[in-house]
Amino acid sequence: MRPASRLKVKVTPNRLRVGLIVLASANVYAVIGLVKLITYRATTFDMVVFDQAVRNYAHFRPPYVPLVGVFHGRGLDYVQIADHFSPIWAVLAPLYWIHDGPETLVVAQAVLFAAAIPFIWLFTRRVLGTRPAYLLSLAYALSWPVAQAIAFDVHEVMFVPLLTSIMIERYHADRHLPAFLAMGALLLVKEDMGLMVIGFGLYLFVIGDRLRGLCCAAIGIGGVTITRWALIPMLGGSTEDFWAYRHLGADAPDAILGILRDPLAALLLPFSDETKVDTLFLLVWPTLLLCLMSPLSLVALPHVLERMLSDRELWWRADFQYSAFTVVILFLAGVDGLARLLRRLDRPDDRALRLAWSAGTLAVALTLVPRFALDQVYHPSFYKPEGISATSASAALATVPSGVIVEASNSLGPALTSRTTVLLWSGEPRGAPWVVADTARWQFPFGSADDQRAQVDRLVAEEGYTKVFDRDGYVVLRRT
Repeated sequence: MRPASRLKVKVTPNRLRVGLIVLASANVYAVIGLVKLITYRATTFDMVVFDQAVRNYAHFRPPYVPLVGVFHGRGLDYVQIADHFSPIWAVLAPLYWIHDGPETLVVAQAVLFAAAIPFIWLFTRRVLGTRPAYLLSLAYALSWPVAQAIAFDVHEVMFVPLLTSIMIERYHADRHLPAFLAMGALLLVKEDMGLMVIGFGLYLFVIGDRLRGLCCAAIGIGGVTITRWALIPMLGGSTEDFWAYRHLGADAPDAILGILRDPLAALLLPFSDETKVDTLFLLVWPTLLLCLMSPLSLVALPHVLERMLSDRELWWRADFQYSAFTVVILFLAGVDGLARLLRRLDRPDDRALRLAWSAGTLAVALTLVPRFALDQVYHPSFYKPEGISATSASAALATVPSGVIVEASNSLGPALTSRTTVLLWSGEPRGAPWVVADTARWQFPFGSADDQRAQVDRLVAEEGYTKVFDRDGYVVLRRT
């Protein structure tokens, strides 16, 4: 008998080097997330939300998120896909069979962000050459949008760089099936990812692939419409939760009419605030502005407009995870933009300019490191608990038995979520049998430590709770 044929993967020097970049990046990202988790700097909103959802998927249950349901007054059996339509979290459920806890999500996020690097490298090598491909891959790995995303708990954005890199690179390589499969998977990431699919359709239309472009745009429009205005309400959510355009209209049709009535005002709205302008500049500067010369930027445009037209400052700012949705798109648009510029200059084979631009993107990424979250990695203070007694925090958490419902401060919920049902401790008494408070630090949604201490006193005086632990600002209450 002939031996069974085996799939052989040839390890070339390029594959080895790219693999090392991926491995190093994933390790750094994981370290940042895990350190924040074990030093009580991760937050109940949003770490616990996704931990609850994935754990339920892992146990073959609907993705209940009691934390969000109780916070919004919708009950313990509220499902995550009614809050944000993100069924893609289910693919991480098997990892919880290996380790059941938020640490799994942190590591998965690190790996997924790093997994986009091979596709960025392939696209860049095909367009600009091998050396620029390495430089741009490193620029992405060090980029500020990725740094901010990995430093703020875990979010569905972790899936987007990989999917957008596959979508763009595989389409460019004339491998259309995996490209469109990745595009379809984007619709499972979040209810607004249909906007990115619309952007991809616009790009295809502009470059001449009009039929596929129109089909993609139609799929994107259908995805947004069905998820936001049909599936989410049907599952118990509300379309009002994330409607952030009341300055334009009461709902989407009203907002569209408002824009049509005064298009100039809508055109100027993305530039109406200094924070918006700063973020817009930071989005395009890593490519030395050359992403603006590529129609690939159209893929990112709808999502960027979604942020900049809103009335929520958190969406505009560069501090959180929102810019990571479009980071790969804009880097690859920069690659395409440079190629287009060189053709205009009649210097399409100028290796020096290709290398200079790629080195410039890496230099920009390095200069931005001290301003954003990757700066923490080389500071020893990052690896120590910040302004807290870790011993007291651990002792407080140890007094809470497993399997109970507990209201926890925003900084303490992630440490309890793998063995209890965590709700967010807030100013509204919810009657949970256990409460764990961190009254020494600012906490969402309270604000000052004084407000938290006042709430502890109210629970003891009026709600039938007794203190079972009180040390260094950590208070554990049990309802008797």
